[in-house]
Amino acid sequence: MSKKLYIANISNSVDLNSLQNLFAQVGLVKKASVISGISKGFGFVEMSSEEEAKAGIKKFNGYEYAGRTLQVRYS
Repeated sequence: MSKKLYIANISNSVDLNSLQNLFAQVGLVKKASVISGISKGFGFVEMSSEEEAKAGIKKFNGYEYAGRTLQVRYS
């Protein structure tokens, strides 16, 4: 069963492809979206399983990416 993650503190320079590629390091990304702009900078990634979602949280919560420290949790 797929699991959706919320990613906060995304740099405005991060696009959909780079976010998908980042989370593909821990599993299959079923869907992703990035919401950026003034005082925004968050996104969602849907991983194909709960195990992959847990791996994404473990690896990328607190991870420095594009000059920002990501915050990753279940959506």
